[in-house]
Amino acid sequence: MLVLLPPSEGKASSGRGASLKLESLSLPGLTEARAAVLRELVELCRGDEDKARDVLGLSEGLRGEVAKNVELPTAGARPAGEIYTGVLYDALDLASLDAAAKKRAARSLLVFSGLWGAVRVNDRIPSYRCSMGVKLPGLGALGAHWRAPMAEVLPEAAGDGLVLDLRSSAYAAAWKPKGEVAGRTATVRVLHAPTRKVVSHFNKATKGRIVRSLLTAGAAPKDPAALVEALRDLGYEVEVEAPARAGKAWTLDVLVAEIH
Repeated sequence: MLVLLPPSEGKASSGRGASLKLESLSLPGLTEARAAVLRELVELCRGDEDKARDVLGLSEGLRGEVAKNVELPTAGARPAGEIYTGVLYDALDLASLDAAAKKRAARSLLVFSGLWGAVRVNDRIPSYRCSMGVKLPGLGALGAHWRAPMAEVLPEAAGDGLVLDLRSSAYAAAWKPKGEVAGRTATVRVLHAPTRKVVSHFNKATKGRIVRSLLTAGAAPKDPAALVEALRDLGYEVEVEAPARAGKAWTLDVLVAEIH
C-alpha cells in the first residue's frame, strides 16, 4: 500500500543536526528536479524580500519564512514526519505509533511537496515554505515542473498494490495515476452524513485518523475493494463509487456524523 499525503502549511522548526543531503532522500530519480527548485527558491529569497513574499503567497506576518528559506542548504534537518504539523498530522500522530506501525508508516507514506516533490516520513529535511501552487521566476509553476519526473518515478514506487490518494487538488496536479495504477487507486472524500456535504477541517482530521487506523491495525489492502472492507472492519462508514471504466480511480466517501 502506498499512501499519498499532502504536506502542511505549518511546519515544526528545523533540527539542530546534520544539514540537508539531497542525495540521501528517497526516490532518487527526483534529485535533479529537487536541486533545481531548491536553487531557485534560495535565490528568490536572497533577493527582494517583498517580491519573494509575493511569489510565495506569504502575508506580512510570515515575512520570517523568507529568511528561513535562504538558510535551507545549511539548516539542520529532521524526519519529514516531525517537520509536517497541522490537523491531518496531529490526527495521524506518528510519534505515538508502536514500533511495527512506525515501520509500516516509513514504507507506505509519501508526502508531496512543492520543494521536494515527494518524501517519505523518515527522510530528513529542513523546515521550509514553498507550496505546490507557487510559480518560481525561473521554473514556472511547480505543479508542472514535477509532472515529468514524477511520471518516471511514482509508478515504480506504487508497486503492484493499492494507492490511497489523500492529496489536495494542488498536490494531485503533480502526479496523476494512469492506466493500471489508476485502476488500483482510491481517493477519499469526507462527508457530513446528515447533509452529504464535504467537510473541511474535519476532512483533514478524518484522513489522518484513517491512515493511523490502517497502520495500527496492520491492514494491507491490495486494491480499493479490499480497502473498503478494511475501513468498514475498522468502524468507518464508507460508500464507494467504482470507476465507470478501467484505468480510472475509485472514489470512497467516508461519512461522519459529527463535525469537530
